[in-house]
Amino acid sequence: MSETQSVRLDSWIWAVRMFKTRSDAAAACRAGHVRVNGTPAKAGQRIGPDDEIRLRVDGLEKIVVVTRLIAKRVGAGAAAECMIDRSPPPPPKELAASQPRRDRGAGRPTKRERRDLDKLRGTGLA
Repeated sequence: MSETQSVRLDSWIWAVRMFKTRSDAAAACRAGHVRVNGTPAKAGQRIGPDDEIRLRVDGLEKIVVVTRLIAKRVGAGAAAECMIDRSPPPPPKELAASQPRRDRGAGRPTKRERRDLDKLRGTGLA
């Protein structure tokens, strides 16, 4: 494991196993799903120890603080030593299952379905 003064953001989040590939990490940065110390970050941005990284992975927000810099991918145990995970716990499965969802490919909601959704959300006019 090589330690340096600063490492590219996409390289570090790939090395600590947040993403499967480095190109996935760079794509997340381009899409605006990664923030460093509260500001949107580019893939080539340099990070250092004590930087807070917030990223969205699979619909969940992860918050990690950099403790050690690495540029090469390492095992899960070693990766865990390079960061402090401050992510909020995921929502309970019962809560996610209780929220109504439209079937994929069902098309746009009808006028009646739209009104029912608005009533349910409390955003309807009437």
